[in-house]
Amino acid sequence: MSAKKILLPGLDKQISFLRKNLTSDVKTALVIGSTSEVPAEIISKHFNCNVEVIVEDYESLLNSKLILGKESNINVSLMSFDATDFNSFSFDLIYAQASISSTKRNKIVKEINRILKPGGYFCIGEIVALNKSVPMFVQNIFDSSDLLPLFNNDLNKYYLERKFTLKGSVDLTNTLNEFYLQNADLLKSSKDELTQQEKSYYKKLVNKISHESNAYLKLGADKYIGFVALLLQKGAE
Repeated sequence: MSAKKILLPGLDKQISFLRKNLTSDVKTALVIGSTSEVPAEIISKHFNCNVEVIVEDYESLLNSKLILGKESNINVSLMSFDATDFNSFSFDLIYAQASISSTKRNKIVKEINRILKPGGYFCIGEIVALNKSVPMFVQNIFDSSDLLPLFNNDLNKYYLERKFTLKGSVDLTNTLNEFYLQNADLLKSSKDELTQQEKSYYKKLVNKISHESNAYLKLGADKYIGFVALLLQKGAE
């Protein structure tokens, strides 16, 4: 299993969307969420900037440091997403791929607003609900992963109400089938084909989404779960 694959909803499409749509200079960037090492590397190289990565558990911290090695422009820290240690107005760009669609979203977005520079950019990939009501087996997926997806049609409004300007959006729901297929394959091969390093790195992710893969691919959850990426700009203070 290549460590260069992005095993997150949206796969490599969200980072491609960012590179295509953001042409401004970026000197400081923040990437939020575990399993986000590849986006951090791409952002660092594409914008030639320093990147901070934050994760919320110690296992993810160790795994990220192991994967990134001695990447001099990337620093990984353990922090709560809704209460970081960064000063206000620290970042030109904040990137989050499927990492804040949670019950703490409101607090996290408030913190992002605090640490993002006026005029700075926020690239967010959100798990969304394609229907306002979802069956119990889909709700169980959301609950078990502490997800609180916004209804797809309400996503733009949510961020506009928080004083962001929408600079671009892309519906990446069509990546979810491949995402779940890849993770289902990873689950099958994990005992025999992965190195010890890869087993350690992917164990938590695989355990978390194994039942999601089955629900999405076989039980019809694809009718209710989507994924959308937005590029937003913070207004002037």
